[in-house]
Amino acid sequence: MHTTLLTTKLHVPPPCQNLVVRPRLITYLSKVLIRRFMLVSAPAGYGKTTLVSNWMRETDISWAWLSLDEGDDDPIRFL
Repeated sequence: MHTTLLTTKLHVPPPCQNLVVRPRLITYLSKVLIRRFMLVSAPAGYGKTTLVSNWMRETDISWAWLSLDEGDDDPIRFL
């Protein structure tokens, strides 16, 4: 069993230089802050990471970052 957790999975990626600001989606994410957990799911290349990392930088709340992929499907490793 692979037990090493890459630290890159725990750090927000740096902002892109060519960032396309999505104010409507940023506002939507801010409205759902009443929830304790949020899952953003979409196919690869749809801008999930860019959107969420941009939103997180604009808020003054505490947050955590965890990137998951196919290899992270072990419940014990996830927890």
